[in-house]
Amino acid sequence: MYPFIETLQIKDGVIQNIAYHNERLNRTRKNFWPNCSVIDLADYIYQEQQVPGILKCRILYDEKINEVTFTPYVIRPVHCIRLVYSDCISYTYKSSDREALNQLYSQRGDADDILIVKKGLLTDTSIANIALYNGTEWYTPVSPLLKGTKRAFLIDQGIIREQNILIGNLDTYSKITLFNALIDFRTIELSVDQLHMR
Repeated sequence: MYPFIETLQIKDGVIQNIAYHNERLNRTRKNFWPNCSVIDLADYIYQEQQVPGILKCRILYDEKINEVTFTPYVIRPVHCIRLVYSDCISYTYKSSDREALNQLYSQRGDADDILIVKKGLLTDTSIANIALYNGTEWYTPVSPLLKGTKRAFLIDQGIIREQNILIGNLDTYSKITLFNALIDFRTIELSVDQLHMR
């Protein structure tokens, strides 16, 4: 079994959304190791990491924490996205095994990233959850490939709402935003016209 991953943002020395990361990590561990004890990630992220700017904290784990690394984080620009299609892709648990995602990413051509369509529904990009704006509300897919921690936070705050987003209904939306634990909501925002259909 490949190790699982949690990727956290540390902003100016403050761990962001750690409660959501703890919940997902412990839910994953309980699924595979039902008798494991609860872990608090704060016990593995030490005070010497309190430096200005944004750090990416990457935690590899199985039943226990195996590795914690810290690197400066710079957002990769995204100016256009290509839609790719797979009805069998699965990434329910955040794992270091990204082979299926990487194969789809290799289909991006001259685009910066991909947006995966599964059974006619929009899901995620290769690295982020999405939300689309219809002029009034931001909607995120009901069934993403991975239920991200930032997505959970935004839903709980009422900033985004869940809805099935059909590929055939894209023209009812004007904007798309990508977000994950390291990319804040609306930091990367594109016109739906910047989606390459093929």
